[in-house]
Amino acid sequence: MTELTIRPLTSADEQDWRRLWGDYLAFYETSLSEEVYQSSFARLLGDDPQDFHGLLAVKDGRAVGLVHYLFHRHGWKVENVCYLQDLYADPDVRGSGVGRALIEAVYAAAEAEGAPQVYWNTQDTNKTARQLYDRVGVLTPFLKYVRS
Repeated sequence: MTELTIRPLTSADEQDWRRLWGDYLAFYETSLSEEVYQSSFARLLGDDPQDFHGLLAVKDGRAVGLVHYLFHRHGWKVENVCYLQDLYADPDVRGSGVGRALIEAVYAAAEAEGAPQVYWNTQDTNKTARQLYDRVGVLTPFLKYVRS
């Protein structure tokens, strides 16, 4: 039987994290500078309430997925809400429950923090991920805009 563990990132995970996050960024046809890698990893390990949190999925001793999330204020709620920014599972483990387990771990963290909402974005063309998201979340009618 294959064992899946979801656990917080540690400083010893940097190499695995870099591999997984690099693959995630490549999937979205994005690359980032070394400065951003260093800053992001430091924030994931930081203790500032504004810092990101990171979880790693480990299956049979191998890092196979990651999730990054943060809590922030919301103008329509008293409590903070949770933004799930990055979610990635290695292609060879997709469909085996890794993505769901990572999302559910974020849901549990949000509940522990008293955050009534977890939300995330994905590309409309990301059909594989959307099959999971349709089972664990509700698609909203909102579109995302960014400054040009």
